[in-house]
Amino acid sequence: MALRKGAKVWVEDKDSAWVAAEVIDFVGRQVQLLTISGKKVLALPEKLHVRDTEAELGGVDDMTKLTYLNEPGVLDNLQRRYALNEIYTYTGSILIAVNPFTKLPHLYNMHMMEQYKGAPFGELSPHVFAVADASYRAMTSEGKSQSILVSGESGAGKTETTKLIMQYLTHVGGRVACDDRTVEQQVLESNPLLEAFGNARTVRNDNSSRFGKFVEIQFNSSGRISGAAIRTYLLERSRVVQITDPERNYHCFYQLCASGRDAEAYKLGHPSEYHYLNQSKTYELDGVSSAEEYVKTKRAMSIVGISEEEQESIFRTLAAILHLGNVEFSPGKEHDSSVMKDENSFTHLQMAADLFMCDVNLLLDTLCTRSIQTYEGIIVKALDCNAAVAGRDALVKTVYARLFDWLVEKINRSVGQDLESKMQIGVLDIYGFECFKSNSFEQFCINFANEKLQQHFNEHVFKMEQEEYRREEIDWSYIEFIDNQDVLDLIEKKPIGIIALLDEACMFPKSTHKTFSNRLLQNFRSHPRWESAKFSETDFIISHYAGKVNYQTDTFLHKNRDYVVVEHCNLLASSKCSFIASLFPALPEEASRSSYKFSSVASRFKQQLQALMETLSSTEPHYIRCVKPNSSNRPHRFENQSILHQLRCGGVLEAVRISLAGYPTRKTYHEFVDRYGIIFLDIMVGSYDARTMTEKILQRLKLGNFQLGKTKVFLRAGQIGILDSRRAEVLDSAAKCIQSRLRTFVTRRDFVTRRIAAISLQASCRGYIDRNRFAFMRETAAAVVMQKYVKCWFLRHKYMQLCAASLLIQSSIRGFLSRQKFLYWKEHRAATIIQAHWRMFKVRSIYHNRQSKIIKIQCLWRQKLAKREFRRLKKEANEAGALRLAKSKLEKQLEDLTWRWHLEKRLRVSNEEAKLLEISKLQKIVESLRLELDAAKLATVNECNKNIVLERQLELSAKEKLASEKEIISLTELRSENTLLKSSLNALEGKNSSLEQELAKAKEDGSKTLAKLNEVEKTCLQLQQNMQSMEGKLLNLENENHILRQKTLNLSPRSNRPGFVKPLFDKFSGALVLSSADQKSSYESPTPSKFIAPLAQGFSDSRRSKSVAENLQVHSEIISRCIKENLGFKDGKPTAACVIYRYLLHWHAFESERTVYFDFVIENINNVMKEGNEDATFPYWLSNASALLCLLQRNQPSNGFLTTSSQRSGMNGRITHGPKFSIKYLGSDDGLSHMEAKYPALLFKQQLTACVEKIFGLIRDNLKKEISPLLGQCIQAPKNQRVHGGKLSRSPSGVPQQSPSSEWDSIIKFLDSLMGRLRGNHVPSFFIRKLTTQVFSFINIQLFNSLLLRRECCTFTNGEYVKSGLAELEKWIVNATEEFAGTSWHELNYIRQAVGFLVIHQKRKKSLDEIKQDLCPMLTVRQIYRISTMYWDDKYGTHSVSAEVVSQMREIVNKDSQSLSSNSFLLDDDLSIPFSTEDVYMAIPAIDPSDIELPEFLSKYPSAKLPQQTLK
Repeated sequence: MALRKGAKVWVEDKDSAWVAAEVIDFVGRQVQLLTISGKKVLALPEKLHVRDTEAELGGVDDMTKLTYLNEPGVLDNLQRRYALNEIYTYTGSILIAVNPFTKLPHLYNMHMMEQYKGAPFGELSPHVFAVADASYRAMTSEGKSQSILVSGESGAGKTETTKLIMQYLTHVGGRVACDDRTVEQQVLESNPLLEAFGNARTVRNDNSSRFGKFVEIQFNSSGRISGAAIRTYLLERSRVVQITDPERNYHCFYQLCASGRDAEAYKLGHPSEYHYLNQSKTYELDGVSSAEEYVKTKRAMSIVGISEEEQESIFRTLAAILHLGNVEFSPGKEHDSSVMKDENSFTHLQMAADLFMCDVNLLLDTLCTRSIQTYEGIIVKALDCNAAVAGRDALVKTVYARLFDWLVEKINRSVGQDLESKMQIGVLDIYGFECFKSNSFEQFCINFANEKLQQHFNEHVFKMEQEEYRREEIDWSYIEFIDNQDVLDLIEKKPIGIIALLDEACMFPKSTHKTFSNRLLQNFRSHPRWESAKFSETDFIISHYAGKVNYQTDTFLHKNRDYVVVEHCNLLASSKCSFIASLFPALPEEASRSSYKFSSVASRFKQQLQALMETLSSTEPHYIRCVKPNSSNRPHRFENQSILHQLRCGGVLEAVRISLAGYPTRKTYHEFVDRYGIIFLDIMVGSYDARTMTEKILQRLKLGNFQLGKTKVFLRAGQIGILDSRRAEVLDSAAKCIQSRLRTFVTRRDFVTRRIAAISLQASCRGYIDRNRFAFMRETAAAVVMQKYVKCWFLRHKYMQLCAASLLIQSSIRGFLSRQKFLYWKEHRAATIIQAHWRMFKVRSIYHNRQSKIIKIQCLWRQKLAKREFRRLKKEANEAGALRLAKSKLEKQLEDLTWRWHLEKRLRVSNEEAKLLEISKLQKIVESLRLELDAAKLATVNECNKNIVLERQLELSAKEKLASEKEIISLTELRSENTLLKSSLNALEGKNSSLEQELAKAKEDGSKTLAKLNEVEKTCLQLQQNMQSMEGKLLNLENENHILRQKTLNLSPRSNRPGFVKPLFDKFSGALVLSSADQKSSYESPTPSKFIAPLAQGFSDSRRSKSVAENLQVHSEIISRCIKENLGFKDGKPTAACVIYRYLLHWHAFESERTVYFDFVIENINNVMKEGNEDATFPYWLSNASALLCLLQRNQPSNGFLTTSSQRSGMNGRITHGPKFSIKYLGSDDGLSHMEAKYPALLFKQQLTACVEKIFGLIRDNLKKEISPLLGQCIQAPKNQRVHGGKLSRSPSGVPQQSPSSEWDSIIKFLDSLMGRLRGNHVPSFFIRKLTTQVFSFINIQLFNSLLLRRECCTFTNGEYVKSGLAELEKWIVNATEEFAGTSWHELNYIRQAVGFLVIHQKRKKSLDEIKQDLCPMLTVRQIYRISTMYWDDKYGTHSVSAEVVSQMREIVNKDSQSLSSNSFLLDDDLSIPFSTEDVYMAIPAIDPSDIELPEFLSKYPSAKLPQQTLK
């Protein structure tokens, strides 16, 4: 690997596994690095990995897309995605799931399942649903069983992942039989039971699964779930009898000891008292209560169908095992014999025998002796202490294993298996690779199983690689397959494998672990995968795929021995406890001859593992690797070392190594040329396609051993580094060139600036000298001029002084004379004014006294009148209260009648209740608003009275003010009166100002009150209108229900009447007389009027003539031809609807007591829509059906049909008289009852309304089906351009090249054809507007959801592409006008705002508030967060929003996840009908059918002639 200064690399670190660093220097063979934390380290070049400096913020969803596929790159990519709550990542076809330790409900709701249902694998974002869907689709399409292998350590989320897989399979597969519980519920309910008996604490995990579980979901031939089964493999039996500190035995033993009364019943105490539990000093788990877990285990037993007796037997067996473990032996009197060690051992033996319900002496004999059957007879051999202990442990392991198998079988019976199923999807949950400080026989078996699974995994990964190479048609024959077969041969190969040597050592009684270790050393000394331990003679090391593991052989022989003793089986088979006896069925005769048969645990483990591998080999595998991000189970914590260890153990890094053996770097030609085309720009200028340019670039660089596929270039390991190094050199040289040009520009700019400054300085100096010289000359000339003007000024000043003195003397004399005359005149005038004002004051005081008395009298009289008016109003208020009470009583009576009516007929319960509640609420609102209106009116009157009083006071004060001003003017020279007038004036001015303020305030309050009054009146008027419309609807509904109730009462006793046997033409084709035996009750059509207007009396010759039948046949032919033939339109009016309507009026169909025309019309319309061309038939009949419906509705009052007589009483619209429909019983022999003509017409209108809604829904659904492939092409277009495009997204000159938008043109053509079809069939603009709006809403939903689910769509280029398409759609909407397009442009708000966010520059400068308020106000924070984290700029290489904004959005999203049950970021499609019948009536213009000419084919029917005035 060629390194240079400034290169970005990964370097190993003890704490963080790998840290980012930069090369700063070279020290000998080592490289000096500066880590991201600022620390300097030295490392060898071969231990470094190149770091991708252009890695995206959110990482990549498939790690095969990484530029550098290596261990630190994988770890960094997972960390980047985990920081954004992207917990799923692909590695090819392998799914890596990182446990988030928090709720993410938006990822697992029903809408998300629908998105992944049927989607191609890899098209959407990585998800567990994608793996489940791929397995289900492969099973249904290929007919081959599938398997999903879920691995990971405890706490990594295997159980939750398994639950999600089964939940999705249940969603897509359903269940054949109706069951209250789904499959995943039934399987998960058994988890506590299996965990109690199969899980234990290990060094690493508190709840480690010590067995493999294979959940098998069974399907029938149609892909429906038909059953399920749980298969268990490789139970760790030796853990029952031997454990090491700090591990624990299986949970069920500790739960039983903590069970309280149950433990006392079985004579159990603390776990430390029992040998099988006290080998480890760990008895309790942190945060786990054994007593509570015991209750959960019992509840799980009850759920899976284990009875109380069976539960008691199970716990009895567990207690017997614990007691049996405390039985100890001591040497007996005879040689190699054994007896009970002490009384305590015998007590435990007695207790075990009691619990097993067997004889204690027989139990003791089976433990201390063995019976050997020979040809001469049976020989009883005594056992020494070690053999007796081994026999005891063998008995315990056998009992526990058979108990576990019984539990699994019981669970399977509870879940329900389908033994005939030929297609299954299995989910394997098995323990992962283990490597502890002390590794014994259990770890050896577990790692052996993982080696087997890893080989299967490697084969699958290599197979996927081969499929990729075949798909791209490249040569791959020389690629070596990285296999671990040598490790498997080392372990299982016969006759010199480790297992074979272990079994051989166990066969010899005197073998020890030392002799076993020596045999291993002799046979495997030179094996590359085997090593002997350095500090121990008996330990050995195996190099597994996940690393080296040091095994201690101290207990290998003991744990491998598993003896099946016939005496043990016979003893427990004879137990009085039926449960224990059922665990040990009778042995075959051949097996019973051998009393003491050796069984190897490792060999049996190998056989079970082989069976599991055969099961997996018969299926198509899918892999999910669950990862536990931290040991503290907290969200947003990523521990690199732990995760790296899990990736190694899960085989993910092994898959990376397999990929590195082939072509790890794969880039599409578009991506390759876009990234490395700058190396040779001359190739870019040429007119080559992307493949040719890629080949020329690689040939120029002399890189060999690369492969060119159909769409991608495949590079060997290390070649991408050479390309990046060469690219970096080109960029460095370009940067140096830019720097040199920039320095030249800066230097030249400085020189030019200095030169200009020097010239400017010289000019300034010369100008300064010249200005000084000019100033001196100007001052000299100015001095002469100044002297001249000063002399002139002195002379003029002296002259002006003389003139001024003369004028002053003259003016003073004249002024003195004039003032004397003026004083005399002023005194005379003042005396006159004083006299006049004194006389006026006397007269005014007299007037004011008289006025005050008059006002007082008026006030008293008005008070009397007001009291009289108040008493009158009070009396009226009391009368109004009585009216309200009467009104409330009437309302209660209405509610009682309504309730009784609901009990009589429940056909329209939900609609009527809702409408009655709405009417009552509106009535209460109207009543309250009326009260408010009365109060407002009264307040307004009071305010007006106050305003009048205030205005009068203001006028009086104004008059007083004028008077006071006159008095002030007249008495200015009178000091005594002046003071009095000033004080009165101030008081009046204060009073005036206060009155003015009160007046202004009163006017303002009056204006507000009037405004409120207007609003209240408007609201009241609107509510009255709504109430009237609701009353009308209620009248119609009660009329219809009244008819239905009466009809039901009339027809119910005669529900078996004949009359619906033959088609319409046969019913009245002649005078047919049928016997009552031949008349059967069968319904020809599901239309309701056939059941209500029976036609049975058409079979009676005495009541039907031949002419009537012929007329009906002719009429039916006329209707049929009018419907089946396209009659077209005249002046925009649908001819068929108008003609049918005129004929129905002419034949008095709306007035006859019974009619079949309506049903025949509906049936023929349905048949024509089924048989005809949908594109032409549906719009044609939408136009005709809606026109016919409007003719029925608008001409209803004038034609006199469908009318009801009803009266309204009171403002609440309560109905006092319902619709009056007379019921006529005909006195004929058939005894059938018939109804008046109004009912069939009413029913016809309902059927026609349903027909219009059905046609609209069919057109809308067809439009969505037609536009979905076009939208899919638009969604895939940018991806296809990147994969298959030969040219770059931008030219070498940097000018973007726009690709043709043929996909959007196809959508525009589709919309044009849609508009043409609709307008060509004269569909009302109301329906066109609704259809267009719904189509655009569907476009918005599809594009927006694809943006959030497909990362390749969340790019800058795709944003520009969609934005250009939206511009085309906007042009189309503008051209279509608002009459036909409506609010279609607003339906695209979500995708418009999302695309606007994608194409803006400098996203990092935007704050969250700016994004929410300005850019994306319609989008939720979760949707913005999704777009921000998935965004990547494939054009300019810019980044998404800042990390601060991302963290803010993450906090908001996490809070929402905790508070909301379902917070999906996807949009849902609205499938409801967007209009009501009233909307249709109001929107469609009136039609006059009288001017429509009849079709020519009707001229041959004599009865088809219509009179000139058919309509009234």
